Amino acid sequence: MHHFFAYVSKLKYILRWGLKRNVENENVKEHSFDVATIAHALALIRNRLYGGDLDANEIAVIAMYHDASEVLTGDLPGPIKYFNPTIAEAYKEVEKAAKSKLLTMLPDELQDDYAGLINDHDLPVQTRKLLKAADVLSAYIKCIHEVDSNNHEFQVAKQRVEGLLASYDLPEVSYFMEKFLPSYRLTLDELG
Repeated sequence: MHHFFAYVSKLKYILRWGLKRNVENENVKEHSFDVATIAHALALIRNRLYGGDLDANEIAVIAMYHDASEVLTGDLPGPIKYFNPTIAEAYKEVEKAAKSKLLTMLPDELQDDYAGLINDHDLPVQTRKLLKAADVLSAYIKCIHEVDSNNHEFQVAKQRVEGLLASYDLPEVSYFMEKFLPSYRLTLDELG
């Protein structure tokens, strides 16, 4: 018996933004779907408009699993994870061990296939950067929703992720923010 998929399905119980009051809770499973759709779009935008040659479908699948190890570690809030270099490095080791453990929950014949999806340190730099941008865009969208709901807990986080997005200097991120981000602020009736 192999427990990989049963564990991954439990990502719905791992809540994000644990040190903040949330108007609407977000779990890791929801977040992973958002990151996958955004990463897929960013890869397509790069390919069509900026001369890229990325496999958008592969990137979407990698994004689906980008936080899978959190089913074993939980979601450690950024202010704790990056409090100092010693903690950040120790958490990387914990995350690496969790990824290895998760892979052992698959049959031997599938482990190599999933290792490429879960171990993002093996990815090309360009792909890692795009995936990180999608992850941060997802966080930015969450911050927008919370701040627009008068939850000022997310104001500083919103400013921080805005700065991160600008620092990536990726034209596909700017394109996404210009063409798609404004719609996230609309109600369903306004989208119609």
